[in-house]
Amino acid sequence: MRSRCLCQICTCGRHHCPHETTRIYENSSVYFPTTEYLEKYPTYGNVLPAQSLKPKQGFRAYGGKMEGMTTFKSDYRPHEIVQQPRHVPAEHKPRPGQIDLGTTYTRDFHSYQVHPVAIVRPSERPHVTKGKLDTVPTYRDDYRAWDIQRRELSKPEQTYSPPTKKFGNSTTFQDDYVPQETQPRQNFKPVCAVKPPTAPFHGDTSHRLDYVPYQLESQPARPKATYRPPDQPFEDLTTHRCAFQGLLGESAKICRPAHGTVTQNAPFEGSTEFQESFQPWEVPPPAARKVPEYVPPPGAMQLLSSSRLDFVPHRANRVLPIRPASHRGNKKHPFQGKSTTKEDFPAWESCRRGLIKQRQQIPRASGKFEGLSTFRSHYVPHRLTLTESCKPLNAPLRSSSPFDDVTMYSTEYAPKKREVCPASDPSLPGYVYENTDSRGHRFFRRVTPTVKAF
Repeated sequence: MRSRCLCQICTCGRHHCPHETTRIYENSSVYFPTTEYLEKYPTYGNVLPAQSLKPKQGFRAYGGKMEGMTTFKSDYRPHEIVQQPRHVPAEHKPRPGQIDLGTTYTRDFHSYQVHPVAIVRPSERPHVTKGKLDTVPTYRDDYRAWDIQRRELSKPEQTYSPPTKKFGNSTTFQDDYVPQETQPRQNFKPVCAVKPPTAPFHGDTSHRLDYVPYQLESQPARPKATYRPPDQPFEDLTTHRCAFQGLLGESAKICRPAHGTVTQNAPFEGSTEFQESFQPWEVPPPAARKVPEYVPPPGAMQLLSSSRLDFVPHRANRVLPIRPASHRGNKKHPFQGKSTTKEDFPAWESCRRGLIKQRQQIPRASGKFEGLSTFRSHYVPHRLTLTESCKPLNAPLRSSSPFDDVTMYSTEYAPKKREVCPASDPSLPGYVYENTDSRGHRFFRRVTPTVKAF
């Protein structure tokens, strides 16, 4: 009979064989619970580790007395502080006359009398809660089923009768179509044959034959308009000049000491590894390439082309430039430092204008705020009516009949017999121990019970 392991005999999954030895010590009589590392590397006695010769990084405090002098205290020199003069603005003097405060909005816009907006609220319908609820919906009340009779079909009866004669295998196209002989069409395309011209080319075109030259009339010279300077003085006033008022004061001076650079005028005396390893040597100049001497071709060169033979040149007058002649080379007269801008725009005396403040048009409210809003003035409070709940009371159902505790589980459930795991008993009844595997598995052989003869 085949032997079975303890892992195979167990049915509950909680019994396993103890794993003790490995395959390495399968045939040996000595038990080694560890690996072969102890055979290759034996242990030694108590040997202390080597001490480190690295010096310890200990902070050594300075034992002397601290002077209390810093670089800032030694280099900084206090200076006398002079208070800057405060700029006193000039007194504002209003201009005489009245300011025209009329704008496009006030001129074009006409005010209208505005009435308060009436509140458009739906009328409140009282919620009626008394009475019995009608559970018939609108669909059942308005739409009722009618007795509809089935209509007869108006489709005509099929009067098709199959043919009695046999099909002759000829179609309508074969019976009506008469084949005719096709003839190729005549080609009206001209023959592509280039005929060389016999007469010489005169170079006449339709533009040269039809064009008639006209004599242009000279346009009269347009006189240049003289510049007229404006009568009013130029107001060089910007937003920055109006709003910004600068304060007079001296610029701050730097208290940092001057930084002196250390320079050595003496040349560097000494040799480097580059100077010793790489010594200069003479490099021959590159050889010059010899250019072959030009030999003109024999015979005379024909400078005539098709353009020179066919087109006759005409004499044309050279167009003169319209720009004025340049007087850069004429340096006999001294330079006059005058320009059109200096003559037309002379410098005017300008004074600084003060701030322009407008008068307040809308007067401020003098009375006390009542604290009444539009909602408070128009809102009418109504008395709330509580809605009765149609929900049934959550009362337990009580009955005098006894409770029937019959369920599907109690009627259909069949109890099964509990099986006991054979490996739970240490003696394993019905099995005889055989041997132990190299992996630690214990094998047992099942014993068949003997039958006594009568």
